[in-house]
Amino acid sequence: MSGMLARYERLVAAGELRSDPDQRRAAERLDKLQKDLESETSGGLLSQLFGGRNTRPQGVYMWGGVGRGKSMLMDLFVETLGIGEKRRTHFHEFMLEVDRLIREERKKEAGDPIKPVATRIADGVRCLAFDEMVVTNTADAAIMSRLFTALIRDEAVTVVTTSNRPPRDLYKDGLNRSLFLPFIDLIEAELDVLTLDGPVDYRLDRLGDLATWHSPLGDNATAQVREAFFRLTDYKPEDAANVPSGELDLGGGRTLHVPKSLKGVGVFSFKRLCGENRGAADYLAIAHAFHTVIVVGIPKMSPDNRNEAIRFTKLIDALYENNVKLFATAAAAPEDLYTSGDGAFEFERTVSRLKEMQSADYMAKGHGVA
Repeated sequence: MSGMLARYERLVAAGELRSDPDQRRAAERLDKLQKDLESETSGGLLSQLFGGRNTRPQGVYMWGGVGRGKSMLMDLFVETLGIGEKRRTHFHEFMLEVDRLIREERKKEAGDPIKPVATRIADGVRCLAFDEMVVTNTADAAIMSRLFTALIRDEAVTVVTTSNRPPRDLYKDGLNRSLFLPFIDLIEAELDVLTLDGPVDYRLDRLGDLATWHSPLGDNATAQVREAFFRLTDYKPEDAANVPSGELDLGGGRTLHVPKSLKGVGVFSFKRLCGENRGAADYLAIAHAFHTVIVVGIPKMSPDNRNEAIRFTKLIDALYENNVKLFATAAAAPEDLYTSGDGAFEFERTVSRLKEMQSADYMAKGHGVA
């Protein structure tokens, strides 16, 4: 198996990747981390006797805007890492697993469950790789410092992660953020922070001239947003039936089923998002969790659909304010969606935002970056 840097250089030489200084520096750092992890494994008995579990290489935190190649580099790193004790997972799915393990430990005995949970997670894992680290709820924020201190310092797990935000902006303006600050300090002390913020948005390259708004509803519109999903996630169209779903934590013990969820792209129906009783907090959770949202089945709305129109306005506000990319199938153009009824005048602002969200300037913005 060739190493991270060699594989990256071959992709650049073959024209599959553009030369990018930030990516190159990240590839070099990840290549060094691979060698450090693999050299520990090759040390054999002496390494076990004198190094033990409590030696670990410094981890890596890669952050930057959408489409800068973070997930691609992470995939290359994990794929070419020559050890068996490795695990790659999406951060949101990992925290749902942590929540389940905490409940299991609390059933066993009283006391703080964090340490035994960390021990269970670390079993057979020396390198834990996350994609899309994002923190959106108070429950996760409150436990992350203790959990990751146990994983990194006690269990000697090397953590590699990607994020759209620098460490200091994680859980920004969140409730009881003071509980989360020790986690930020831990990240900055125990992981090398790398910035990937070059001028090339590789996801935009993949989209080419594919439009974001597709109307009227029908097979052609559906085919277009399916194509956008496959391009954005590198998922093979022939495996469409196996695209994973997910559960988004809305806080307060509530979750939202995401029919298709992969690499920061979420697919929803208009009926699920706006036909049910939802508030701004729900839409904000979606905007924080996904850099791209695909909404299918947006209908033309009349005065009888006043509530749906109001919710749709709140959804678009949350997506727009967090620079989330929107792909949609709709019965009509934005200006023809809701022309009469309570709030129709205010809906004109939503129309304006929907049009701006189709622009090249908007599409080039990083997720959550003002």
